[in-house]
Amino acid sequence: MKQIALYGKGGIGKSTTSANLSAALGESGRSVLQVGCDPKHDSTRMLMHGEPMPTVLDLVRERGAPNVALEDVVRTGYAGVRCVEAGGPEPGIGCAGRGIIATFQLLEARGALEADVIVYDVLGDVVCGGFAMPMREGYAEEVYLVSSGELMSLYAANNIAKAIARLAERGRCRCRLAGVILNAKGMEREEGLVGAFAAAINSHLVAAIPRDRSVQLAELHRQTVIEYAPDSDQAEVYRRLAADVLRNDDLSIPRPLSQDVLESLAFEYTEL
Repeated sequence: MKQIALYGKGGIGKSTTSANLSAALGESGRSVLQVGCDPKHDSTRMLMHGEPMPTVLDLVRERGAPNVALEDVVRTGYAGVRCVEAGGPEPGIGCAGRGIIATFQLLEARGALEADVIVYDVLGDVVCGGFAMPMREGYAEEVYLVSSGELMSLYAANNIAKAIARLAERGRCRCRLAGVILNAKGMEREEGLVGAFAAAINSHLVAAIPRDRSVQLAELHRQTVIEYAPDSDQAEVYRRLAADVLRNDDLSIPRPLSQDVLESLAFEYTEL
């Protein structure tokens, strides 16, 4: 069983990447569980054709954990992908990481953390112990950083690399960095910059996902690109990513960059 997590800045395209990755893995015949670990609870929307998902935290609050059944929180979406949304508190109230903690406790107690591949889609630009839980507690063994070439996106990815490096110092922690995924914004020399960043933090560029209109069209139709445009070049990009994730064993302990070095690297690739 592979347990992977996609981390990155909010709005960078983690959920789109996660859903298309899960769809491609499901189409290939693998059993897949995708767990949305973001208070917005929209990670699995395209897999579920826009059907609203009950969140674990909402049901735990309403009924109490012992009264929440597995079928209440796990739904099957496109290509047989099982979908779960952790959820979170109302804005301004409570800890956003509580949904993740409650979700993992419930799924583990019900024996639901079983699949060929488990994909955790995690918000990565918030400094919160709850969001680090998949890494800290040994659920997410392989972490992929999703980033564009924008400085703030790289900054968030670098912060996550710091967390992985810190956790790796603990003897019992199995979490490692599996690579960087470029979700491109169409910037000049963007792939070169993100590839250089990956190498600088002791990792590698796993995939470069181009900006493509099919992504927006698929989302408007409440589908993944894999389902909406299965013969498109963009769908093939996600299928190659799925194949690369399955065979990837190039895991590392990252060496995060200082702020000055990160800014210098970004400047080098964006200087006119």
